[in-house]
Amino acid sequence: MQGPEGSAPSIPPPSLTARPPLRDKRCVYAVTRTAAHQGIESYLVQVEASIAAGLPHFVIVGLPDAAVREGAERVRAAVREALGAFPAARCAVNLSPASRRKAGSGFDLAIAMAIAAANGSCEPAQAAGAVFLAELGLDGSLRPVEGALPAAMAAARSGPGRIVVAPANAREAALATGVEVHAASTFRDALDLAKEGFRRPPVQVDAAALLAESEARHDVDLREVRGLVIAKRALEICAAGNHPLLLSGPPGAGKTMLARRLVTLLPPLSVQEALEATAVYSVARLRREDALVTQRPWRAPHHTVSGGGLVGGGSWPVPGEISLAHHGVLFLDELPEFSPRVLNQLREPLEDKKLTISRAGAKATWPADFLLVAARNPCGCVALLPVLGRRRGGSRGRSRSPRPRS
Repeated sequence: MQGPEGSAPSIPPPSLTARPPLRDKRCVYAVTRTAAHQGIESYLVQVEASIAAGLPHFVIVGLPDAAVREGAERVRAAVREALGAFPAARCAVNLSPASRRKAGSGFDLAIAMAIAAANGSCEPAQAAGAVFLAELGLDGSLRPVEGALPAAMAAARSGPGRIVVAPANAREAALATGVEVHAASTFRDALDLAKEGFRRPPVQVDAAALLAESEARHDVDLREVRGLVIAKRALEICAAGNHPLLLSGPPGAGKTMLARRLVTLLPPLSVQEALEATAVYSVARLRREDALVTQRPWRAPHHTVSGGGLVGGGSWPVPGEISLAHHGVLFLDELPEFSPRVLNQLREPLEDKKLTISRAGAKATWPADFLLVAARNPCGCVALLPVLGRRRGGSRGRSRSPRPRS
């Protein structure tokens, strides 16, 4: 457009057409809870979800490990399967306390519940009414995780007194007292459970009844052993006084057979001892078919075991064989073949009945109240005695002419 003659051409004013407003500028916030483990103890983790306007983005903060970060894709798929779509907004999830490392896949369900509550699929108060502990599948199914029993104890001790787990973890979690345990098969089922106000009947398990049913069940029995009167008497003294025992004899004499039958002489587990042993096996990812450890453990590591395998260790400490033998028997066969450095690590656990493992990123205390039984073969030179005796006998039987005296 030309202006008046002799003046610069005029520039049309810029268009003042407004950009389309954002659909929702609110920042929606919701909180749920889950549990993390340190040793056989669990502590509650607060899961905070915030959905705000912005480019679609999903981030998990709060010192998560690789398994927790990879859980973002499992959560996204499960939410999409249950709700039809994942929120097309900026979604941030914080795991508090943020200063402690979070490991494992058990955070999936709590993260998904927090996002669903922040998105309006359920009331935030309903999502905050329980502790959620389960791994999510891409189809929204709930899968079992380790540490269900310690997590239920933490929910009873410092939480809402209610926990939602996968069906495979329900009986184990129900062993804890003072907590309601609910089982959900899918994420949609867990969401409906929260909307209903957790009115379904909880899962109940009687630990004392489980122990009473299994008192007489043993795979082996000391009555099956014929002879070996002195060795069996030594087993009885060992079991009565909780004394360590060393069995020495040639191969095939029955040392391992006797050691396997020592647990049948020990008194039955009490409810507290059974819960402690179950908690160790649960955190160690050694889930059993039965919800409760009803028999005293019997562990027999190979003589090539490392120090970390025997007493526990790793960058994120896990229990070793001495903790898996808690309230049971630890049997070390071929004792002279074990590394001296490995055997020296048994001194403190034998005295203190526990072991504290300190690493740069974590510190964990594991119980280690076990009965030590070891076996060994006689020294290798003993096998040469018959040969040496024959040689000596042969030399004595030869006739030698006497030396003339000077």
